Amino acid sequence: MVGPAESREPALVFLHGGPGYNSYSFRALFGDRLAETLPGRRVVYLDQRGAGRSGPLEDTDQGGDTLDLDTLVGDLEAVREFLELDQIVPLGHGFGALIALEYARRYPLRTARVVVVNPWVQFPELALTLLEEASALSGTELDDPADEVRAAAPDGEHAPVGAARIEAAFSRLNARDLLNALQFRDPQSRMHLEFADTEGQLIGGGEVQQALVNQGLWEFEYPPFLQEIRRPVFVIAGAHDRTSYPEQVGWVADLAGGDVTVLDTGHYPWLDDEDAFAEALEEALTR
Repeated sequence: MVGPAESREPALVFLHGGPGYNSYSFRALFGDRLAETLPGRRVVYLDQRGAGRSGPLEDTDQGGDTLDLDTLVGDLEAVREFLELDQIVPLGHGFGALIALEYARRYPLRTARVVVVNPWVQFPELALTLLEEASALSGTELDDPADEVRAAAPDGEHAPVGAARIEAAFSRLNARDLLNALQFRDPQSRMHLEFADTEGQLIGGGEVQQALVNQGLWEFEYPPFLQEIRRPVFVIAGAHDRTSYPEQVGWVADLAGGDVTVLDTGHYPWLDDEDAFAEALEEALTR
């Protein structure tokens, strides 16, 4: 945690995306500007379980870590208690937005407000977006396996539509190239982030991603829970991030009453326009 210990403002807790990424690049690339923009605010740069400085997951087959949304939200509450913070402002990016929103739903009295950046909340729909883009980039016909998967599922059992879509997407184009095509405004932004990641030596996250996939990540549909959030929600969206804008952002705006600010940026808006992102974040925290 950085910032003045005597601050009366609720601490800002950064929840990185990925899943399985880390908070290093956000702090390295935007931390100084954040301290200038919010000089009286404490900031917690949290690496989620199994990611970054938190160390690898233990083998679940040997009674080690389990990883799901319940666990990650519980970890955030444990951090708040440990730091003796009365209230926090979860700042969730990408997958981290899911943790931020669910924390606010479960702990409304501990949440001053929620800020999410390019949120992911509806994963079967996100999987379809990835499949559509992979088909277009690879020059193959779009063939959504959803109907076939639903027809094959036994009565009363969930049809793994999201998993089938992701498998089809990644069979057309590898995950790295696909996400690069969808999330970055230009190659310079992608290279800037890669340099920061290399410097931090915190590249990885495969175990975290696989653990969440095993828990049915690509079948997860969070929108019904958005209606239960009773804290102010602010959304900062990058118009060039097609993994989130406009579909995923629309769910949060419509069902959680999210106040949306759209920037001329990609998935990592602090890379493309530091000034605009700083202004949008300050407004989201003070409006």
